[in-house]
Amino acid sequence: MTGPDRPAKVLLVDDRRDNLLALEAILQGLPVQTVGADSGEDALKRLLTDDFALILLDAQMPTMDGFETARHIKRRERTRHVPIIFLTAADRDSHLALRGYAVGAVDYLTKPFDPWVLRAKVSVFVELWTMTQQLAAQSELVRSREIELRSAGLAVDEATASLKAALAVDGELGREQVEKAMAALARARAKI
Repeated sequence: MTGPDRPAKVLLVDDRRDNLLALEAILQGLPVQTVGADSGEDALKRLLTDDFALILLDAQMPTMDGFETARHIKRRERTRHVPIIFLTAADRDSHLALRGYAVGAVDYLTKPFDPWVLRAKVSVFVELWTMTQQLAAQSELVRSREIELRSAGLAVDEATASLKAALAVDGELGREQVEKAMAALARARAKI
């Protein structure tokens, strides 16, 4: 899992080691942790255990190509929302680009591509992912605070009921009810 104190992970998928190294070099200096996968199968395995902000996926690989890999990624509940940018050495065949978009890609770049353009695109998706993570953490904090406030409200209701009961009773039993109400109010104050 990726926490708020660790950089976003970007999955790099290419069957050629030199292409993976080139992608790592292009992304160097960005606030990301790159994870390489040398096949579609390897990428799917890594997606089972890690969360990624973005996937850079080679379209043309042996055995399982990028299109088939993307189909599997988009079928899984856990990974269907991870953005995919296809990278391919194929010529500028618009049919391949349409095929990439059809399987869920957010972008499609043909090699050789401008490394600064790729860095800019990765930066945008990582920033969006980071903001989404921050919103999720804030939402969880708000939910937690709401639970605490509901609990405090119940304690105040309990104290109010005890004080009403104390009003109806005289003597030692009344004092006991007041003490019980004071303890419930102290618990409520501690939760606020």
